[in-house]
Order: sequence, then C-alpha cells, then structure tokens
Amino acid sequence: MLDTATPSRPATQPTAAQLRSRRRRRERVTNGVAYAVLIVIALIMLYPFYWTLITSLEPTGNIYEAKLLPEAIGIRNYREVWLGTTVPFWRMMLNSVIICTAGVSLTVTCAALAAYPLAKMNFPGRDLIFYAILILLVLPNEAGLIVNYITVNKLGLLRLEDPFWRAAGQYAAVVLPGIASIFGLFLFRQAYLGIPTELLEAARIDGATELAIWRKIMLPLALPTVAAFAILEFVAYWNSFLWARIVIQDKELSPLSAGLLELSGTFSTNSRAVMAGAILMIIPILVIFAFGQRYFMKGLEGAVKG
Repeated sequence: MLDTATPSRPATQPTAAQLRSRRRRRERVTNGVAYAVLIVIALIMLYPFYWTLITSLEPTGNIYEAKLLPEAIGIRNYREVWLGTTVPFWRMMLNSVIICTAGVSLTVTCAALAAYPLAKMNFPGRDLIFYAILILLVLPNEAGLIVNYITVNKLGLLRLEDPFWRAAGQYAAVVLPGIASIFGLFLFRQAYLGIPTELLEAARIDGATELAIWRKIMLPLALPTVAAFAILEFVAYWNSFLWARIVIQDKELSPLSAGLLELSGTFSTNSRAVMAGAILMIIPILVIFAFGQRYFMKGLEGAVKG
C-alpha cells in the first residue's frame, strides 16, 4: 500500500524586507528605552535648578517642601539682591569679572605654552615628565590648600597696606594657585599631537623661532581647544568658593560665589535671597556656554582624537 501522506515543507524564510522591518522595530524599541532613561536622568538633574528657581520667586512659604509649581510669584528677592540692599551685588560681580579675566587669561596661556614642548619637542625624559605631572590629577584640590595659603602668604600678597595693592594682592592670591592646570596641559598636548610635524619643520627651515611657531601655527590650529578650555576655566573661577573664602580678607573684594554667603547670618538666613543670587550668578555661565558651545565641542573632540 502506497504512502500518500504529504511531505512536510520547510518553513518559509523571511524576506529581506521583513528582516529590515524587524531590525527597525528593534531599533525603535531600543531607542525608546534609551531616550526614556535619559529623560528621567535629565529630570533628576534639572529638578534642583528648577527648585532653586521657583524658591527664588516665592515671597513666602516652606522652602524645604518638594513642589512642581510655586505657591506665589514675586521679584522681591531679586530686587533685594539686584539693588544691593543685602549684599554689594554689583561690587561682587565686578570682583568675579576681574578674577575670571585674570585667571582664564593666565591659565590658558600657561597651559598652551607648557604643552608645546611636551608635544612637539624632543628631549630626554619628555614623556616621563608628562606622565609624572599627569599623576598629580589624582590629588584633590583640597590637598593643596595649606601649601597654597603658605605660599601666597610668604609672597606677601595678604599683608599689603595700600588699598589698591591690597586689592590686587588678594585678587592675585585667588588666581595664582590655579594657573598651573594639569588638565589644561593634557588637553593642549593632545590637541598639539594632532598637528602635522611637517608644518613646524617647514617653519623652522624658514627661520621661525619656537615662540613664533607656537603663536602663529600651533595656537591658530588649536583654537577650538583654547575656547573649550577657556570656558571650563571661566566656570571654575566663576564658581570659586572655598579658596576665595580662605584668602579674601576684605568682604568687599569677595567674588559673587563667596560673597553670597554673607546672606547667611549667625541666627537667620535669607534663603530666598540666596536662591535669587544663585540664579543670577548662573546666567553669565549659560550665556558664555551658549555662545561658545560649538567651539567647546570641537575642542574636546580634537583633544580626544589627538
């Protein structure tokens, strides 16, 4: 008797279009989950800033209560800070501008100069020196507070009597310990390594000095790195708090970040005015970053590639 059963047929293979459709669906699901996680993280990070903003706008109420909307809105706290009824806001703003201008200029110049021989000059122990300097990154900034204070005190920066030189000395005491930036040295060295050595050799054949090569070739080609590092240093100097509180002896010379502490008294604290001052202090950072964002990203990208 013949077996008339129908033989089993192999399963149909998915077509190329179906495979692409499945891959797109998987990518959409993966991207959706990734975006959801990133949104949650962004909200967690942004809420403290939002809480500071709504607290600064509220004239009264419990500042320690978590909330999404302010109970009332007013500008009284901003008016107190802006008009200097609580602290000399505009004088502290001027102090911050002076400290940031001097600090950023000196730090960027020193880092850009120091990175050039470590990247483009050949001498014994070059890499050893660089890695020895780089190891110091593991030390926290607080580890150098005592040494830095002794140094600026021995230099006489904190003992000047003339009002003009007294102010200049205290500004210098805030700026000088930070001008030797190890991170800036690393950033510029990485950017310089990406510049072809042939350009430097051609300039040397034409009789250019090393300083001229650095100024006319290296710096223009590393301009995005200059901008990126300048933004980072501006933020660091603008937010300088602990060191400024230690070395600034005259309250009228305090930068904005340290001077806002004067709103906190021994027995009472004007917390809403502190929040208003913090919001006003953030605005210059946002403006600087908004205008320099393109150069900032290019500078970090060039340093990573280098």
